[in-house]
Parts: sequence; C-alpha cells; structure tokens
Amino acid sequence: MSDPTAEFFDGLDHRGYEPLLQEATGTIRFDLEHDHGVDRWFVVIQQGDVRVSREEREADSVIRADKGLFDRIVSGEENLYAAWVRNELRAEGEVRLARLIQRAFPGPPGAHHPRMFAWERRRQA
Repeated sequence: MSDPTAEFFDGLDHRGYEPLLQEATGTIRFDLEHDHGVDRWFVVIQQGDVRVSREEREADSVIRADKGLFDRIVSGEENLYAAWVRNELRAEGEVRLARLIQRAFPGPPGAHHPRMFAWERRRQA
C-alpha cells in the first residue's frame, strides 16, 4: 500500500531546491494525526533549498491535520485551500511559512501550471 504523504515529502526532499520557495527561510513541522498517534515531518527551507526529516523538534511553523486528509491533499484529490477554510488544516507560529509551503503542493490531477498553458497557446499560434 502506498503512502501519498511519505511520497510527497520524499519527493520534496529529493528536489533539494524548489524555486517557488526561494523567498522562504524557516522551519515547518507537520503533525499528521491518525488512529495510532501522530506522524511528524520536519521541513527546513533556506531560500528555496529544502530538506525533510522525521525529527521531532520545535519549528517556526506547525501545521496540524488529519493524515487521511493530508494524503488526499498531496494526491490532488482534496483542495488545500478549502481544507484551510474548513479549519481542517491548522497552522501555528509563523503563518507566512505555512502559506508559502503551499506552493510546493500538487494541484488536482490533470492540472497544468499556468506557464505551461501560456507556452502551449504560443506554440499553437
């Protein structure tokens, strides 16, 4: 059985540099609650350089959510912003970091980056 959350964080760690986070510096801990406890993921961002671990440390920002919901978010099945609005995803501490990390999350399946859309239109013209 695959774990979408683990795949998301592994992919984020392997990217190393994420240009969408180049203006971010700080630490974020994700506390993902489930029936058997809490899974913690610790993300360090240094001007776009990203490292991910399973450390249980204090962080500049803490994001709390149900693990099942988070699995659906990183799979693109659930809308991240809608989860914020419904208060199913909560941020504490440096909220700016929590807002910036959203840039690294996938969109819905089949979604295209706006620049790719513009590139396709220019190519067809």
